[in-house]
Parts: sequence; C-alpha cells; structure tokens
Amino acid sequence: MTQPLFNSTISSLPLLGRGKVRDIYAVGDDKMLIVTSDRLSAFDVILPDPIPGKGAVLTAVADFWFKKLAHIIPNQLTGIDPETVVAANERAQVHGRAIVVKRLKPLPIEAVVRGYLIGSGWKDYQATGKVCGIDLPAGLKMAQQLPQPLFTPSTKAELGDHDENIDYATVEKTIGAAMAAQVRDAALRLYSEAAAYALTRGIIIADTKFEFGLDAAGTLHLIDEVLTPDSSRFWPADTYKIGTSPASFDKQFVRDYLETLDWNKQAPGPRLPAEILEKTAAKYREALDKLTR
Repeated sequence: MTQPLFNSTISSLPLLGRGKVRDIYAVGDDKMLIVTSDRLSAFDVILPDPIPGKGAVLTAVADFWFKKLAHIIPNQLTGIDPETVVAANERAQVHGRAIVVKRLKPLPIEAVVRGYLIGSGWKDYQATGKVCGIDLPAGLKMAQQLPQPLFTPSTKAELGDHDENIDYATVEKTIGAAMAAQVRDAALRLYSEAAAYALTRGIIIADTKFEFGLDAAGTLHLIDEVLTPDSSRFWPADTYKIGTSPASFDKQFVRDYLETLDWNKQAPGPRLPAEILEKTAAKYREALDKLTR
C-alpha cells in the first residue's frame, strides 16, 4: 500500500480550498481537480492520523455510484484523467484518489435522506414523535426502517461548524420552490435506487447526504461525494437487528475509541493507535468490496 496522504501539495494548479477530507484545485476556469486525502474527521475535528487507503476507497465508491445513478440526474464527472492535469512529479498524489469535475455553483443546503430511525433522527423522535418536524407513527424502535424515506435537509456548515437541520419551507425560501422540489425528488430517488441495490450486496444504507450544484444553464447536477461510508451510514444486513445500534462500515471504531478518552471533542484531536487505524481502513475496504465485486 502506498504511503497515506494527509495533505496534497499540487503546485502546478491553484489551490481553491481544503475541506475535512478533500483538497480542491482549479483546472482552468470551468473545471476543478478534487483530491480525496486520507484525512479523517470525527466530531467535526480533523484527526492527526490519516487512515491508509481511505481516499482511494472513497473515490472508488463515489465513482461507482456516479456511474450507476447517472440515468437519474447529471453529475459533476468529466471523464478527464486526473494525472493529465498535474505535473509529472505530482501524478502519484492524484493516482486513484482524484477526479476532474465540472465547476458548478453549489446549492447552500445538504440533502439528507433517512431510511431508518437512528442517530439524531432517533433522538428527535424520542423527544417529539417526529424527525425534523415530520410526524411519524408511535412505537417505532431504534434502527427500525421508516415507513418511507424522509427528506430532512440541513444547512451546509463552514469547516469546523455543525450542520443544522432545517425544514422544507426554509429550503423553499433559500433556493425557491421549484428547485427545492427538484432537489427533494432527486435525493429521494437516488437514495431509493441505491438502497435497493446495496441490499442485494448485503449492505443497508440507513441514511445519506447528497449535495447538488447548478451549471451556467441552471441544470441541477449531483456533486461532491455520493453514497460513501463518510457521507452515509452503511450497516451489514446480516447482523442488523431492530432495537440496537448496528455496527457500520465507517469510522465507528474511531468514534468508539474517542468516546473512551478524556477529550473535549475540540481541536486538536488525539493520536490514534495503529490497531484502530487498521480496523477502520479494513471497514472502508470491506464496503467497497461488497458494493462493487
């Protein structure tokens, strides 16, 4: 396995910004290079230790879904080989972990879809009988499948801040009623088709978030990452049980470890033991293998 990449250092292209995991560079005026690093964030803090191979896995999973779901909505992919837009001595940094995308105008919301009652949705339901203001039947249990998937949008927070749930009326005010309906319908269809496929491969997609952007003509595109273990909750179907919090194909090992520490969940994050890093890397690889092989 190649050395983990914490920060890319592409000097042949202008750096536009770094997110929790991705580094973004300009490729001319109309395209961008997105490099998926091996950085890991937990509780909205970037941890000091990268997860070996994570960026390549996330790139492969997202690329799989972009192609599989392209009949639903256009997406950001250009098909350009990332190694052709950087200097020769920078190709190793992008190999297997980068994509060249259209430069689109991102919508200022995250399109969250929940298919199961877990996480903040479960806490909300216990307190109010609703999830993000949407009424649900009484008596549902933790991790139970919802009667139908719910569109529960949120704000798109700045780096280090937390996203906040918003109601559908706020989405309509933010992006307009017609665009809100288009985003909601696309997100629900993307989730439903992906969840049905994943179940045939032994994975339950409990929830996920999508991001969308517009081209110059105002056409809606699927952007960012899609249906990865970082943007979704993946559960193994063979051990799923209603009433308990299922294991997941993501950074749960890291979260569980961090919960045992005397850490206030503020930066800087603590160092991670090698065993936790390897277990987490293995979970990411397992998700890719199950979905694509």
